[in-house]
Amino acid sequence: MITDTEIKTKGIQLLTQHLGDVEAERFTALIQREPFDYTKWRQELDEDLSIEEISRKAMSLRKKTSG
Repeated sequence: MITDTEIKTKGIQLLTQHLGDVEAERFTALIQREPFDYTKWRQELDEDLSIEEISRKAMSLRKKTSG
């Protein structure tokens, strides 16, 4: 298990890598500004997709990030 500090560091690194510095900062500000339930948001994000579609998306993302 990694520490809370490591999780925060990795999270910021991923955000800046994929969004850039400015957009990562905007994302962080949005999360802090609004009441936010990540679990509910994540569930609603893919609620219209079948298990197979979610699996395909996950496998596609994994291929992109590991290769």
